[in-house]
Amino acid sequence: MKNINKLILLFTMAFVLGSIVTSCNKDKESTSGGGEPRITYVRVTNPVSSDSLLIGAAQGKLIAIMGENLGGAVEMWFNDQKANLNPTYITNTTIIVNVPSQIPLAIDNKLKIVFKNGKTLLYDFQVQISKPVVNNMLSEFVNDGEVATIRGNYFYAPLTVTFTGGVVGEIVSLKDQEIEVRIPAGAQVGPVIVKTNFGETKSNFWFRDDRNHFLNSDPYEGWWNSSYVVSTPGPTDPPKISGNYIRFTKQLGSWSWNELAGGPASAMPVHSRNIPDAAILKPEDYYLKFEVNTLKPYNTNVVKINFALNAEDNDAYKWNPPYDTKGKWQTVVIPLEEVFATYRVKPTVNPSGYWTRLLLGHAPGDWDADIAFDNFRVVPKVLD
Repeated sequence: MKNINKLILLFTMAFVLGSIVTSCNKDKESTSGGGEPRITYVRVTNPVSSDSLLIGAAQGKLIAIMGENLGGAVEMWFNDQKANLNPTYITNTTIIVNVPSQIPLAIDNKLKIVFKNGKTLLYDFQVQISKPVVNNMLSEFVNDGEVATIRGNYFYAPLTVTFTGGVVGEIVSLKDQEIEVRIPAGAQVGPVIVKTNFGETKSNFWFRDDRNHFLNSDPYEGWWNSSYVVSTPGPTDPPKISGNYIRFTKQLGSWSWNELAGGPASAMPVHSRNIPDAAILKPEDYYLKFEVNTLKPYNTNVVKINFALNAEDNDAYKWNPPYDTKGKWQTVVIPLEEVFATYRVKPTVNPSGYWTRLLLGHAPGDWDADIAFDNFRVVPKVLD
């Protein structure tokens, strides 16, 4: 009887031990992806939108791949671009990964997972490659034959830049976020179009923007200092980019007072009415823009840009340092609502025109000033 009980006990222990081993093996399989891998769906990672399923995603997008037996994944490819897998974000049922930002050279619209046992899994998934994003130009005024810089994103070769008038510029250099393009003869005022194999985008800004100039010295108007206007540049002057421009060269002390240009509406009959009513009523839809060239750094004191005023105000908006273009023309872009937010009196529409004044100084700090300005304008942020 004792022998029978011993046999039963040994049999029971063997059965329990076998069950434990089997259970451990199953647990190991469940965490290592030992079963047949399968993708059930792909979704966004935001918990609020977790029911949003995806058949494709943009470059750089964070996605969650849902399935079974995925824990053994060691590589993942979108088309011919390898994704960066983080083991922390890999489980048997989920892989969280960023779609590669690099542009694929060979496109098969497949997601491929390689597992440590050598198996592979293919899944239909499209990488939605972005069309160009065109943000701005380093300078919106560049002469024919010279090189302009366009900044944005998703600038993938082959790429073309077409100017209003239908002429195409020569690409001098190309990066994902920057194009250097030589301005062709025949380039006209208006937007530029950047085109790649993945789409085209028309800029919201205008090249050589001639809209709504309220101060540009073409013709010179106002009460003060026509002597600062450069009509025929000398060998030490910056080149002309849009007719005449203003250049101011002077050693300034703290709290000095320097009038560069401007005056009441009656003294500026051409320019004083150029600010559109819509900009006064909805400044959030507009920019203040102008071109500047610092032959010496603007590193102290202040520049005061007073415009869209119904009466004299010499402290309406202060454009503060530092700013250094290193002797090149650049476009300054300031949201108009930020400008008007500094005004003591809210601008109102005036059909008779507006008071304008450009001042340097009247602030602390000695400044060895050598600075040029052109094309003060108020323009829409986006194309109509």
